[in-house]
Order: sequence, then C-alpha cells, then structure tokens
Amino acid sequence: MKLRYKILGGIVIVVGVGVLSLALYMSHTTPCGPTPPPPAGATLMKAAVRHCYGSPDVVRYEDIPKPSPKDDEVLVRVHAASVNPLDWHELEGTPYLVRIDDGFGKPDNPRLGVDFAGTVEAVGKSVTRFKPGDEVFGGRNGAFAEYVAVREARAIALKPANVTFEQAASVPIAAITALQALRDKGQIHAGQKVLINGASGGVGTFAVQIAKSFGAEVTGVCSTTNVDMVKSLGADHVIDYTQKDFTEGTEHYDLIVDNVATHSLFAYKRVLNPNGSYVMIGTITPGNWFGWLAKPIEGMVLSKLVSQKFGMMLASLNHDDLAILGDLMQSGKVTPVIDRRYKLSETGEALRYLEKGHARGKVAVMVE
Repeated sequence: MKLRYKILGGIVIVVGVGVLSLALYMSHTTPCGPTPPPPAGATLMKAAVRHCYGSPDVVRYEDIPKPSPKDDEVLVRVHAASVNPLDWHELEGTPYLVRIDDGFGKPDNPRLGVDFAGTVEAVGKSVTRFKPGDEVFGGRNGAFAEYVAVREARAIALKPANVTFEQAASVPIAAITALQALRDKGQIHAGQKVLINGASGGVGTFAVQIAKSFGAEVTGVCSTTNVDMVKSLGADHVIDYTQKDFTEGTEHYDLIVDNVATHSLFAYKRVLNPNGSYVMIGTITPGNWFGWLAKPIEGMVLSKLVSQKFGMMLASLNHDDLAILGDLMQSGKVTPVIDRRYKLSETGEALRYLEKGHARGKVAVMVE
C-alpha cells in the first residue's frame, strides 16, 4: 500500500509540474523588439501590426510586404475595416488559449484585424465569382492594412451599392454573430418575444434589426444615453438598465441574446418562457485562463435539468451568410451603425476605445 501511494504521489507531482510548466509557457509574453526589416525587393504596403502581445500601445503603423493573390484568391484594396473584441483578444493574447493558434511568447503573424471592405484589384486564374473593380466586403486575418488576399470560397461577398465601405466593413463578425445567434442557436421565428441584452453595441445593433426582419417582437436593453438610438433601429420596447432590471420584471421572453452576461443564468431563467432559449455571445469578464468557460459549462448543465435551453455560440464566417446580410442591407432592413472613425495609423486608438466597452454600434478604421 505504501508503494502504491508513493507511485500515485509521484504521478501527481509529475502531472502538476507538467501543467504548471505548460501554464508558464503559455502565459509568457516576449518583450517587443525592434521592427524586423522587410524582405529585400518586396513591394510594400502600410498596415497596423504588432510584434508582441500587449495593450494598444504595442500597435505600430509600418510597411510590410503586399500580398499577391494565389490561384484561388482575390486581392482586395481595403478602403475600410472595423474593430471587434476578437481583435483586442488577439492583440493581448488573452485568454491564453488563443496563443495555441496565434503563437506562444509572441504572435506568429504580426497582422491584425478581420473585417474589411474594398475594391478587387486582381484575381487568381481560378477565380470566377469576382473581377477587378468589384466592390466587396468580408473577413480575413490582417484586415488592418492597405491590401488583403482572400480565398474566393471563403468569407467575401459583393458589397451592396446602397451602403458605404465603412458600413460594409462593420458587418462581417458582428452581424454574422447576431444572425447565427438568432437563426441557428436561437431558432428564431415570427411572433416570438426576443430580448437583446446589450442592444447598443456592435453585435446588439445588428441583432435588433435582424430579429425584426424575422418578424419578432424585440426588446432592447441598454443605457440611458442609447435608448433613442436603439428605438431608431426598430426595437418595439427599450429597457434602460440603469433604471430597471429586466430579470426582476413580469415580462417573459422566448429568446434572450446576451452580449454582456450581466446576470446569473438563474436570473435569465426567471424571465424565459418554459421552452425559451438563452444564447450567450460575450462576457465582460473573460479572464486570462478558463473563467470565461464557467457560464457556458453552467448553461450546458442547466439545460439538462430544465425545459429551457442555455448555450454559448461562436460565429463562423462564410460567404452565404455575408450574402444574406448584403440582401438585408440592400433592402434597407439592416443599416450598420458607426460610432467613431479612425485612420489606419490610429488603429491602436480604435482598439483602445473599443476595449473601454462603451461603443455605440461599430468602430471603423478608414484606409486612405
């Protein structure tokens, strides 16, 4: 018995040391060094980049190699981009799990940004859906730059003629997140009572309008200064959270889309109809490690015990949903809301403003 305990104790120590070593490795941040010189003879473009993890202070405006489209790619001259919480998570390298994909110690790819809108400059020889001169919008890593190269089959679509480049650039991540949360995760249909918690933010402003396009009765929750704006988006009812806690009210909802995770799941449960659904999109306190997983795990367990459904969703950028959103914008059912505009050279400040959590709609980055 003593030998068995010694062996088990040794295993525990080895596993503990391994986990601690992995944690230290993942959380280590390499200091920023000098900017590496561009490859000799490369054609250059301007971009907002970072060579280490950190605050918006580490974002630099530099010359980097201009991409060339592969056979199945479209080269886009970017006119506008927009910032998302995803961008500052990747900027900071938090939660640390993002470093599994982005790089340990420092980012493998210095480029930032995803959302873009611009004009097709060139296409690969296998491309059939786009041609030079087409106005497009979509999602591609490295969007905070003068050019991006995007695979034709991925997240790129024609821009509606009735929206500006900055409006189109605000769509991909936020609007697709709203669409997939309502349609796919929430199974929305006409006549339902839908509540959007955090209705004045990037995803929220799209969620209000998209929910209305499905024929739902929409309630938006926001602060006092944003009440009129959320009403203008078509919300049937608007709750000022500084004056009233909707989870303490008597109204019940078929679907709650939660952008800010400001209440416990049991508080949301009180105002969900018996077969209602709760979809969490974001949280204001994600943490550096696994704290952000607590509520999704709690939701999975709770869904097994009650008739309501509680879940979290992550958006999947794709051409088909971009085309749907393009049609909604073309018909006037969805109009992107732009809060502030920054120059490409001011991308760090745009990220800093977004991180404060008070943006009304989207924050655009203009590429001159």
